Amino acid sequence: MATLNIESSSAREAQWLRSYYFVRAAFSAVWVVLAFFIGTHATAGVAVLLVIYPAWDAFANFIDMSRSGGAGKNRTQAVNIAVSAVTTVAVFLAVSVGAPPALEIFGVWAILSGLLQLATAIRRWKDLGAQWAMILSGAQSALAGAFFISQTGGSMPPAILKIAGYAAVGAAYFLISAVWLHVKHARRNAI
Repeated sequence: MATLNIESSSAREAQWLRSYYFVRAAFSAVWVVLAFFIGTHATAGVAVLLVIYPAWDAFANFIDMSRSGGAGKNRTQAVNIAVSAVTTVAVFLAVSVGAPPALEIFGVWAILSGLLQLATAIRRWKDLGAQWAMILSGAQSALAGAFFISQTGGSMPPAILKIAGYAAVGAAYFLISAVWLHVKHARRNAI
């Protein structure tokens, strides 16, 4: 009976993650479209988009952490929520100064949140599998963050386009993870 409860709990968590990953992919895709349409024309639009992205990450991680056993079970997500919340405030303050400080802050955030996402995916791998795309996403985020920091001399519109590319790759990773979990679940049910 205990094995059945563990399997059903794991199946529920996999179902939750599949839905969560689809929502994360959709949000990132919409954000990318907005970045290309609004970000190339309006500085205020760029500022709003730069603030929304880490705020969304904090909110999404909070929901996932809450649905996946809370802060005690998900310490890396709890730290990621704090990092993303602080980043939201820092980016909000930095956009009034200009693109370079905002891009530097965004770069530091991408490194930290990527490493925390990587750690979360590695932890989840044991129970759920199908986390290879999230592992790659976390590593790619950390590398992209270093790239953002090295590119801080650009103007705001090109900076938003750099970040939009980063967000598009993140959307792809979330979509791949959602589909991978769906296929894994379908195969398990077919047996």
